[in-house]
Amino acid sequence: MYTIGQVSEMFQLPISTLRYYDKQGLFPQIRRVSGIRKFSDTEIEALRVIECLKKSGLEIKDIKQFMDWCAEGKATYPQRKALFEKQRKNLEAEITRLNKVLDMLKFKCWYYEQAMQDGGEERLSKMLPNHLPDEIRPAYENAHKA
Repeated sequence: MYTIGQVSEMFQLPISTLRYYDKQGLFPQIRRVSGIRKFSDTEIEALRVIECLKKSGLEIKDIKQFMDWCAEGKATYPQRKALFEKQRKNLEAEITRLNKVLDMLKFKCWYYEQAMQDGGEERLSKMLPNHLPDEIRPAYENAHKA
């Protein structure tokens, strides 16, 4: 069993956040000893899932729905799986978007490094877009996709 302070440190979450989660019903089985919350391995695992879902962009009300489905049992497996698939697809789309941004940054870092070495952009402007070196071409192409 863990105290709220221990769990706060473990997950790098404010105690107020853990209390809020509890008030929202995200820890339906949590034990209290003399009014003090005691987190078991069940709540620790639930918190791992809660934090995963939160980081994936899910709102607390939707996480609560997920926790309710868990309490309902096997009949809700399809809903739970669909929720995770939807969040996975959303996250994959966000990763694709961020990779495009990252590739633009990589290209521009390379570009300005070359411009500083050359003392200008003349040589570089002649390279765009079809004569870039192999090591930077994929980043340029990804960053410039429609």
